[in-house]
Amino acid sequence: MVNTPDFLAAMPDGDRWLFDVRPERLVREADALKFAAAQEVATAAGWRYSVVAGWRPHVHSVLDQLSAQRRPVQDPLGLQEELVAAAAAGPVAFGRLVERTALPAVARAHALHLLWHRRFGVELSEPLTDASVIWPAER
Repeated sequence: MVNTPDFLAAMPDGDRWLFDVRPERLVREADALKFAAAQEVATAAGWRYSVVAGWRPHVHSVLDQLSAQRRPVQDPLGLQEELVAAAAAGPVAFGRLVERTALPAVARAHALHLLWHRRFGVELSEPLTDASVIWPAER
Protein backbone atom coordinates (compact mmCIF):
# COMPACT_ATOMS: atom_id res chain seq x y z
CA MET A 1 0.00 0.00 0.00
CA VAL A 2 2.08 2.87 -1.36
CA ASN A 3 0.91 6.45 -1.58
CA THR A 4 2.65 8.87 -3.92
CA PRO A 5 1.53 12.47 -3.42
CA ASP A 6 0.45 14.25 -6.59
CA PHE A 7 2.13 17.66 -6.58
CA LEU A 8 4.88 19.63 -4.92
CA ALA A 9 4.07 23.32 -5.36
CA ALA A 10 6.73 26.01 -5.02
CA MET A 11 5.00 29.14 -3.77
CA PRO A 12 6.17 32.70 -4.50
CA ASP A 13 7.01 33.24 -0.81
CA GLY A 14 9.37 30.26 -0.83
CA ASP A 15 7.03 27.81 0.91
CA ARG A 16 6.68 24.33 -0.54
CA TRP A 17 3.37 22.48 -0.39
CA LEU A 18 3.03 18.75 -0.98
CA PHE A 19 -0.46 17.83 -2.16
CA ASP A 20 -2.41 14.60 -2.29
CA VAL A 21 -5.37 15.14 -4.59
CA ARG A 22 -8.22 12.69 -4.43
CA PRO A 23 -11.97 13.08 -4.89
CA GLU A 24 -13.66 12.88 -1.52
CA ARG A 25 -15.69 9.86 -2.59
CA LEU A 26 -12.42 7.92 -3.09
CA VAL A 27 -10.89 8.69 0.32
CA ARG A 28 -11.06 5.58 2.50
CA GLU A 29 -10.42 5.05 6.19
CA ALA A 30 -7.21 3.15 5.35
CA ASP A 31 -5.86 6.26 3.60
CA ALA A 32 -5.47 8.08 6.93
CA LEU A 33 -2.21 6.22 7.66
CA LYS A 34 -0.86 6.99 4.17
CA PHE A 35 -1.73 10.65 4.51
CA ALA A 36 -0.16 10.78 7.99
CA ALA A 37 3.07 9.27 6.62
CA ALA A 38 3.15 11.80 3.78
CA GLN A 39 2.59 14.57 6.35
CA GLU A 40 5.60 13.35 8.35
CA VAL A 41 7.83 13.24 5.28
CA ALA A 42 6.72 16.73 4.23
CA THR A 43 7.35 18.09 7.71
CA ALA A 44 10.82 16.50 7.83
CA ALA A 45 11.62 18.20 4.51
CA GLY A 46 10.36 21.56 5.79
CA TRP A 47 7.29 21.51 3.54
CA ARG A 48 3.60 21.94 4.23
CA TYR A 49 1.17 19.16 3.34
CA SER A 50 -2.48 19.03 2.37
CA VAL A 51 -4.97 16.46 1.21
CA VAL A 52 -7.23 18.09 -1.34
CA ALA A 53 -10.54 16.29 -1.64
CA GLY A 54 -12.58 19.02 -3.25
CA TRP A 55 -11.44 21.91 -5.38
CA ARG A 56 -13.28 24.25 -7.61
CA PRO A 57 -14.57 22.20 -10.54
CA HIS A 58 -12.36 23.95 -13.10
CA VAL A 59 -9.13 22.96 -11.30
CA HIS A 60 -9.51 19.30 -12.24
CA SER A 61 -10.04 20.15 -15.90
CA VAL A 62 -7.03 22.51 -15.92
CA LEU A 63 -4.83 19.87 -14.31
CA ASP A 64 -6.07 17.32 -16.85
CA GLN A 65 -5.23 19.76 -19.66
CA LEU A 66 -1.76 20.38 -18.31
CA SER A 67 -0.97 16.77 -17.44
CA ALA A 68 -1.84 15.74 -20.99
CA GLN A 69 1.29 17.67 -22.00
CA ARG A 70 3.61 15.99 -19.47
CA ARG A 71 5.37 13.68 -21.91
CA PRO A 72 8.41 14.79 -23.91
CA VAL A 73 7.45 16.59 -27.12
CA GLN A 74 9.39 17.31 -30.26
CA ASP A 75 9.82 20.98 -31.08
CA PRO A 76 11.38 21.10 -34.55
CA LEU A 77 9.89 24.57 -35.15
CA GLY A 78 11.46 26.11 -32.04
CA LEU A 79 8.11 27.27 -30.65
CA GLN A 80 9.14 26.70 -27.05
CA GLU A 81 12.04 29.12 -27.48
CA GLU A 82 9.63 31.63 -29.02
CA LEU A 83 7.26 31.23 -26.08
CA VAL A 84 10.00 31.62 -23.49
CA ALA A 85 11.28 34.74 -25.26
CA ALA A 86 7.75 36.17 -25.53
CA ALA A 87 7.18 35.66 -21.79
CA ALA A 88 10.59 36.97 -20.71
CA ALA A 89 9.39 40.56 -20.37
CA GLY A 90 6.92 39.60 -17.66
CA PRO A 91 3.34 38.48 -17.19
CA VAL A 92 1.31 38.12 -20.38
CA ALA A 93 -2.14 36.72 -21.19
CA PHE A 94 -2.05 33.14 -22.48
CA GLY A 95 -3.76 34.09 -25.76
CA ARG A 96 -1.31 36.94 -26.38
CA LEU A 97 1.62 34.70 -25.56
CA VAL A 98 0.75 32.09 -28.19
CA GLU A 99 -0.15 34.81 -30.73
CA ARG A 100 3.43 36.08 -30.51
CA THR A 101 4.71 32.87 -32.11
CA ALA A 102 4.95 31.82 -35.74
CA LEU A 103 2.23 29.15 -35.30
CA PRO A 104 -0.19 30.06 -32.48
CA ALA A 105 -2.35 26.92 -32.86
CA VAL A 106 0.66 24.64 -32.39
CA ALA A 107 2.22 26.92 -29.77
CA ARG A 108 -0.79 26.35 -27.49
CA ALA A 109 0.23 22.73 -26.90
CA HIS A 110 3.83 23.78 -26.27
CA ALA A 111 2.72 26.49 -23.83
CA LEU A 112 0.74 23.88 -21.87
CA HIS A 113 3.80 21.63 -21.93
CA LEU A 114 5.93 24.47 -20.51
CA LEU A 115 3.32 25.13 -17.82
CA TRP A 116 3.30 21.47 -16.78
CA HIS A 117 7.10 21.42 -16.61
CA ARG A 118 7.12 24.62 -14.53
CA ARG A 119 8.86 26.80 -17.09
CA PHE A 120 5.82 29.11 -16.79
CA GLY A 121 3.50 29.88 -13.93
CA VAL A 122 -0.27 30.44 -13.97
CA GLU A 123 -2.90 31.25 -11.35
CA LEU A 124 -5.21 28.27 -10.89
CA SER A 125 -7.93 30.09 -8.96
CA GLU A 126 -9.69 30.73 -12.29
CA PRO A 127 -10.21 28.53 -15.38
CA LEU A 128 -7.35 28.51 -17.89
CA THR A 129 -8.41 30.75 -20.77
CA ASP A 130 -6.78 33.08 -23.28
CA ALA A 131 -7.05 35.79 -20.61
CA SER A 132 -5.12 33.78 -17.98
CA VAL A 133 -1.91 35.50 -16.99
CA ILE A 134 1.27 33.51 -17.66
CA TRP A 135 4.68 34.43 -16.29
CA PRO A 136 8.15 32.94 -16.58
CA ALA A 137 8.97 30.64 -13.68
CA GLU A 138 12.10 31.25 -11.69
CA ARG A 139 14.65 28.50 -12.09
